[in-house]
Amino acid sequence: MNPFRLRFHPRLLEELRVYDRGKFYRDLSAGLTVGVVALPLAMAFAIASGVKPEAGIFTAIIAGFLISVLGGSRVQIGGPAGAYIVIIYGIVQEYGLANLLIATMFAGVLLLCMGLLKLGAVIRYVPIPIVIGFTNGIAVLIALSQLKDFFGLRVEKMPADFFAQIHALASNAHTFNSVAILIALLSLILLFFWSRVLQMRTDRVAGWEPGAFRIAARLLGKIPATIIVLILSTLAVWAFNLPVDTIGTRFGGIPRTLPYFDIPEIKWSLLEYLFAPALTIALLGAIESLLCARVADNLIGDRHDPNQELMAQGIANIVAPFFGGIPATGTIARTVTNIRSGAATPVAGIVHALVLLLIVIAAAPLAQNIPLSALASILLFVAFNMGEWHEFSRLRHFSVRYRIQLLATFLLTVMVDLTVAMEVGLVLACVFFIYRISSLTQIRELAPSALPAPLPDGVAAYSIFGSLFFGAVDKLESLVSAGEIPPKALILELHQLINIDTTGLDMLDNVRQTLHKHGSRLIICAPNDQPLDLMRRSGFLKRLGSENCVDSLAEAISLTA
Repeated sequence: MNPFRLRFHPRLLEELRVYDRGKFYRDLSAGLTVGVVALPLAMAFAIASGVKPEAGIFTAIIAGFLISVLGGSRVQIGGPAGAYIVIIYGIVQEYGLANLLIATMFAGVLLLCMGLLKLGAVIRYVPIPIVIGFTNGIAVLIALSQLKDFFGLRVEKMPADFFAQIHALASNAHTFNSVAILIALLSLILLFFWSRVLQMRTDRVAGWEPGAFRIAARLLGKIPATIIVLILSTLAVWAFNLPVDTIGTRFGGIPRTLPYFDIPEIKWSLLEYLFAPALTIALLGAIESLLCARVADNLIGDRHDPNQELMAQGIANIVAPFFGGIPATGTIARTVTNIRSGAATPVAGIVHALVLLLIVIAAAPLAQNIPLSALASILLFVAFNMGEWHEFSRLRHFSVRYRIQLLATFLLTVMVDLTVAMEVGLVLACVFFIYRISSLTQIRELAPSALPAPLPDGVAAYSIFGSLFFGAVDKLESLVSAGEIPPKALILELHQLINIDTTGLDMLDNVRQTLHKHGSRLIICAPNDQPLDLMRRSGFLKRLGSENCVDSLAEAISLTA
């Protein structure tokens, strides 16, 4: 089978072969639920990103539809994500909305190429401390960006920089709106306690509740808390004409039309500047979507196709900007809701996109009175659930290297830049990995008791354990020290050497040359497949002499007799 052969096989095609009425009802129910849940999140993510609310809804419709139709997961839901908020806001502030659309398309091309090149499995190997630090840092930035609307502050334009945001919030703290704060606090309380209170088992509370009450509580408990917050806060603003910022006052509402197809004007001179943010969008989208797919796999006992998922994410991010959409990826909250609502196939994701489309067409005017403080509470709730805060308390149980990676990624994400945080985090991971593997690599002199026969005079025997790569080659230098007369024969036992790279092989060749200059010989014994293959392909075995590469220590010692 050709490993480079293109395989484009959406999971939907496989599922439709055995599709039945039962699965359709499950998908329909799940799709309706997720569609309703996705509405406030899509609007909130868009507003927090510095774009109009309809951009988030259109992204959820178009990208969500394409990800479900073309993806490699059975139940993953795609759309705008909280992790993108800080990136999108920074791009809009620095480059403008038009260039955000171009950067999103650019990122889509990168994601598509990752899938075509079968890099899905590689992307999933990003170290856990980097993922945790990055995720927690983004959660902090999301929460910080929502304090303006949470308190109803009169800040003309929120900056993108962390310290500038702190200064802007502190400078305008006196402009708070008490009504907005009240709505935000009540919304936050509802978000945290709604489902917990209503889903309590009545037999644990008391035995007097009538059956109708239990049924009503059970039904209400199934309604997502975000929808309850959205409905109640909107009704309060409409009924009492409360003096707070709403979607209508700030954005003029949501258009009651389908998104228009429009080709963004590409300014080629900016492409080189957009590469870094586009790469950040692509990497974050790949990591987020594949992590989400893995969570879904664990919940339903399935296995997704990571390369197909990346290709679907890429196509979705290429197409969505033509309709004014923002970056999209797999979303854990909506995916888990989809699973818990009984989704069986990607059809549920398609239904979710169609539900959002129907809501836009039929109920867009109702969004006029949605208070921004309530949406800020929803995003604070998302940020709280998004962060893995318990990992900070567990840091004392891990190594210093783990702590440095997690804290450095977290602090750089919050205080500097997401791109820098990812780059530094990965560099630290590589450096620590090199250090760790090099520390495990050992070269030991073989004890007489470990030898099958005594060594002749002037012969030395060593074993190499671990990986002989560029980070550990200095350990070979001690075998043949400058200015010292080497042994007449040096035996290297390699059955515990699992890997060697070209730098390690070059150093091994230097040892051979040094011995040869002094009339000594190097004997290799019991090499594993990978080292032996590289030695053969590089010509090292030919220079060494095939007679000096043997299968056992006994043969090596007999050559020196």
